[in-house]
Amino acid sequence: MIRSDVLDWLEEAKEEYATALHLFNAGRFGHACFHAQQAAEKALKASIILYKRLIPRSHDLVELDNEVKELLDLAEDVEAGLPELSAYYTQARYPNAGLRRPSVEIGKEQARRALKLAEGILNAVARVLT
Repeated sequence: MIRSDVLDWLEEAKEEYATALHLFNAGRFGHACFHAQQAAEKALKASIILYKRLIPRSHDLVELDNEVKELLDLAEDVEAGLPELSAYYTQARYPNAGLRRPSVEIGKEQARRALKLAEGILNAVARVLT
């Protein structure tokens, strides 16, 4: 039986993904990218909490994936996209943190990729946890 705290992290990951989709549909692409990153981060942390019994402090998706790489079966394109998705933790929220105006400069295609990557991570973690 999966511990309730692990399921809480997974459910919050799903909530972040739903928020990202809502923002994408509203044309708020930068914010959609940030919430997609959060969905991926929380999903990865759910699997780390389950298998390592600790809550990592990192927001780096590559680092988090490395903690459970042997357990998750991420698609090659999802794993390759982790650095891009990880960067949205700061780049999608702060002016001049890579982009001058993220709300203007992050477009639909970036948000579409971010959602696809987050979905791939959510699906891989869900397979492990169910």
